Amino acid sequence: MVTDEGDDRRPAVRPTADDPFVAALSPSVGGPAGEHAGRHPWWTPVRVILAMTAVCFALGMVQKAPCYDAQWTNSQSRYSEMCYSDLPYLYVGRGFAELEWPYSDSIYVRDRYPDVMEYPVGISYYAYAAAYVTHWLEGSPDLAARGAMSQGQLYADHEVLRETLLFTAVNSVGFGICALLAAWALTGVNRRRPWDAALFALSPVLLFEGLINWDLLAVACVAGALWAQARDRPALTGVLIGLGTAVKLYPLFLLGGLLVIWGRERRWRDLATAIGTGLLTWALVNAPAYLSGHHEWSVFWTFNKYRDADLGSAWLVIEHMAGTTYTHHTINLWSWILFGLWCVGVAVLGVRAPRTPRLAQLGFLVVVGFLLVNKVYSPQYALWLLPLAVMARPRWRDQLIWQAGEIYYFASVWWYLGTYLNPSGGGDPGFYWLAVGIRCAAQLYLAVIVVRDILMPEYDVVRTRPAGARHSFWPPTEPGRLTLGRAPGGG
Repeated sequence: MVTDEGDDRRPAVRPTADDPFVAALSPSVGGPAGEHAGRHPWWTPVRVILAMTAVCFALGMVQKAPCYDAQWTNSQSRYSEMCYSDLPYLYVGRGFAELEWPYSDSIYVRDRYPDVMEYPVGISYYAYAAAYVTHWLEGSPDLAARGAMSQGQLYADHEVLRETLLFTAVNSVGFGICALLAAWALTGVNRRRPWDAALFALSPVLLFEGLINWDLLAVACVAGALWAQARDRPALTGVLIGLGTAVKLYPLFLLGGLLVIWGRERRWRDLATAIGTGLLTWALVNAPAYLSGHHEWSVFWTFNKYRDADLGSAWLVIEHMAGTTYTHHTINLWSWILFGLWCVGVAVLGVRAPRTPRLAQLGFLVVVGFLLVNKVYSPQYALWLLPLAVMARPRWRDQLIWQAGEIYYFASVWWYLGTYLNPSGGGDPGFYWLAVGIRCAAQLYLAVIVVRDILMPEYDVVRTRPAGARHSFWPPTEPGRLTLGRAPGGG
């Protein structure tokens, strides 16, 4: 085997000549690209992938249409149509209908809105900005009149209800921009493999789960960090990790991957730069919230600390099966112990690998471990894995196997909450336990494939090509199955 890694002078790898799954489907659109196939002067790979992302995300918005038509009331349609979203329910409940600053420590605001935003500051800032845009588009409604109304009256007010729908739409437009930015960044992670980003652009996970919560904000930061690291820009890598961590905690785990990669390469200065800029960025983003309301800023940390086992987690299934409830302290302790052991295992794997692993590979493995042992595993958390997974193992077959498990769980959790599949005679929700198990098994499958690619780099399709191949693309044969000393497809 010989490597193409880092050689940007070669032409881009063509999916029909690289991925067996794509090659098998290509006859429906004319067959694999030929050796002398040209390229369209305007439809470059990047533009095609951005168009794919836009269409996929638009279909995701259509999928949420039943709930939009029902005005996101507490009806069963949010479960039967699987269109639930957190966004509209927080518009009134967190004070955005009155444009209250999420971290205000005003006694009046906290008495009126005792429930503080339980998310990191990046999400709160974004939601507040979306509320501001919503009010601007609505013509700046009279907030003083709303101050005389109770929360119940605000929820029932037709003007506020219309704003709630607009607030959801404004957030969605921003999420679409984040998805486009993430797709653009992923096209540049591996210069010769821009089509790998199509796995993100056409992802079922992106379609069904992109509008449940604000997770796409962090996804864009992670994709950007992968791009910056691939371009040897440690300062920018750190900035994007810091921004991502201010939105969701998990981008912080990318620093562990950088520690292994740059540690093996003795690039201690770059590592220090990334860590320093990351911490500084995170601190600067958190400063306004911390200074304006320290107690309100700390709600995210205390809320998660005292949270019990929740939907999607193996801990909830264990509690159901055992007929008991574990304290949050017990779950926190064992979750961090198991995650710590998992991280040690990933670090040993990265240090002892024949070649330095890629950041997407290590990042994917660490985040998978965190999700598997976490006490909360919401459906949209699959988005956390998406950019890392498609860059770690850019193969359609493996991605579809993993995402099939995610979509199976996505449907099951809503039907579970809607009590549609309860046993006729009562009893345990075994179908939901099965869905959690299938989801975990699908993730472990992809994790095993990534571990294999790290231990046997000849299977890593990003870094290798068959010996004797004359071009940057080759017949769709998996590594390790080629006849030595003979060009693939040769006579």
